[in-house]
Amino acid sequence: MTVYVLDPWYPKAIARARKLFSKVILHTDPDFAGWQQKARAILVRGSSITAFDVAKCPNLVAIGKHGVGIEKIDQAACAERNIKILNTPGANAQAVAEVVVALALSVARNIPAIYTRQVAGGEAVHKQTCSGLTLHRKTVGVVGMGNIGRCVARILQRGFDAEIVAYDPYMPASASTDGPWSEIPHRRVDSVAEMLGIVDVLTVHVPLTAETRDMIAYQELCSMKSTAIVLNGSRGGIVNEDDLERALREGKIWGAGLDAHEQEPPTRERYGKLWELPNVVSTPHIGAATEDAQLASAIGAVDNLYNYLVTL
Repeated sequence: MTVYVLDPWYPKAIARARKLFSKVILHTDPDFAGWQQKARAILVRGSSITAFDVAKCPNLVAIGKHGVGIEKIDQAACAERNIKILNTPGANAQAVAEVVVALALSVARNIPAIYTRQVAGGEAVHKQTCSGLTLHRKTVGVVGMGNIGRCVARILQRGFDAEIVAYDPYMPASASTDGPWSEIPHRRVDSVAEMLGIVDVLTVHVPLTAETRDMIAYQELCSMKSTAIVLNGSRGGIVNEDDLERALREGKIWGAGLDAHEQEPPTRERYGKLWELPNVVSTPHIGAATEDAQLASAIGAVDNLYNYLVTL
């Protein structure tokens, strides 16, 4: 079996691939030229695979994808050709969850704004001028009960005695009582609207689809507590960014932490007005950007691809 690697890949994962596959051709190798006509299996990290690319690959049967997101791969074109897309859900869940919790704490205690006053503004900040919220025993709404949502819920429930309210229309009911969520005390609701008025922290962990786009917009934000925090560590577009800025300026919610934006990486030209708000913390989708998580995803993609191919 031969695999073509379209992007830079972790050396340890390449070493594993060389043990499993008969030949591993990197994007920097001379043999890589014309891969579309030859490849039966490929590994991708950040490259896009369009319908045009799929049409140029007559022999392609499987794509190993580093990470969870597959929005850069034309899924319809692959489905039409029965090309399997193998991503790595769960490999980076803990790393992403830790960033989400870090955002929650940063927003709750206004840490970036206070730091900016000291460093950029040169102000001698008196503690009497600082204000924040505690997360202890607060109610956390988790939208999306997958691997990352579960990790966030577990950290906040065990570390902060948080009350967890969860929503996921696609997760089987058994997951709450006899599955991955059974170890986390929580209450499950039937809609996002049902949790909005009661949660102190709302964190979204769903893919961006036509159904989830603008899931959290102005009406939803106005339904929340004025002391509520909104977190998006999933995909830009799930929280309507213009509506979020409006709600923050009007004091409808306490603050927001974003590790996902519609424009990535986010720029000052696009987000300057949002970033000027002291109750916003924004990071450029760094949730999975740890050595441990990246290596796990890289090796996971190699293993998933190999394990699928040997069944054919």
